[in-house]
Amino acid sequence: MGCNGCSVKSSDSKSGSSCGTGGGCSSCSSSAGKMPVFNWLSKVDQDFHSNDIVEVQFKNGRKAFFKNTNNIALYEADIVSVEGSPGYDIGVISMVGSIVKLQMRRKKITADSDRILKLYRKATQQDIDKWTQARSREKETMYKTRLMAGELKLKMKISDVEFQGDNTKATFYYTADDRVDFRELIKVMAEEFKIRIEMRQIGARQEAARLGGIGSCGRELCCSTWLSDFRSVNTTAARYQQLSLNPQKLAGQCGKLKCCLNYELDSYLDALKEFPNTNIRLKTGSGEATFQKMDIFKQKMWYTYSDGDKLNWIELKVEKVQEIISKNKKGEIPDSIDYFKEIEIIDEFKEFESVVGQDSLNRFDKSKSVSNSKKKAPQNKKRARTVNSEGQALKSKKKPSQKTRSGAGPKTTTTNTVKRDHTPHRRKAKGRPKPNNANNKGQNTSKDN
Repeated sequence: MGCNGCSVKSSDSKSGSSCGTGGGCSSCSSSAGKMPVFNWLSKVDQDFHSNDIVEVQFKNGRKAFFKNTNNIALYEADIVSVEGSPGYDIGVISMVGSIVKLQMRRKKITADSDRILKLYRKATQQDIDKWTQARSREKETMYKTRLMAGELKLKMKISDVEFQGDNTKATFYYTADDRVDFRELIKVMAEEFKIRIEMRQIGARQEAARLGGIGSCGRELCCSTWLSDFRSVNTTAARYQQLSLNPQKLAGQCGKLKCCLNYELDSYLDALKEFPNTNIRLKTGSGEATFQKMDIFKQKMWYTYSDGDKLNWIELKVEKVQEIISKNKKGEIPDSIDYFKEIEIIDEFKEFESVVGQDSLNRFDKSKSVSNSKKKAPQNKKRARTVNSEGQALKSKKKPSQKTRSGAGPKTTTTNTVKRDHTPHRRKAKGRPKPNNANNKGQNTSKDN
């Protein structure tokens, strides 16, 4: 049988599903699902037999500690059979070795605690098949239970169902605002599902941690990946961080204030120690200045005159504000807070030329307009002509154009030029007059006669 995490074949297919790397396989360690743990002592030589307590993970991040009384060689991602209440349960080992003791110390659990149950054996194929069958019933059972609670008009929400590995018991997690009497519901459920029923009430944050989801930051919820202790969060944390008190933006998926509001609160509190009291007014010769807003990390504050223009905000450094306050305590009143403004030196803007020349969006239009102007220029010149006093058009002094005809070479000019009359009655002639050569001299004279 292959490894449950990385599908690597085990050396002993009948026992467990580990790839035999002792938790070193990255695929096995990442397959733990919610609330994964990185064993930073995995590459350190350890005596696994001396540490007979292991951590086993169940559905939706639920974890518990079990004692390996039979001294079985266990590794991370092994599927094991452990003691249940009653019966047995199936889970996946998430932590072995010396790091288990550190985790127990963190959760304040001693080695002789009653919460530590026994670990029976590695799960066989028959145990895994029965476990898979029990897991397949969870979704349908949850939907039916919600319908039952609705028919009994109970103000509760069934959020999750977890079956035990032996398919004899199911734990129902629900949320409710008030105390709920579900004794009648348990009778109906026991008759319908033929199993032992356990009801467990959880809070809104625990519900979000079990179900999981994506936060407004685009990452998985902290409570379903690494956050295990839920500290109280209030709006004071948002005020210290200069955040707008908008409940739609400050609330998380659980409907409560986001836990991440406490992450940077300490750094904000340390930075605010250098700022003076915002209720103190600055006394100057131009009037009293009141506080408007601050930028904590840039160490800047903005003030306006109470009797002046409220839209004219004056920016001051924290050191200058403290200097003005110290002068006011000594009885000194400066003329204006404008003298304490910081002078900003604006660097000259350096223009960078594009070597490629493709930064303009109209680069194609310019070339097109230039080409069109070149085509229109000769047409205007042809239309322009000079006229004498009698109304006759004069001959232009333009040189004859030497255009090449298609399929022929350049046109050659002769010494004999033809004088063309541009009078109106001669312009109607379609034929071009032939030059007076020796060959057609007689023809021209005969026509004139």
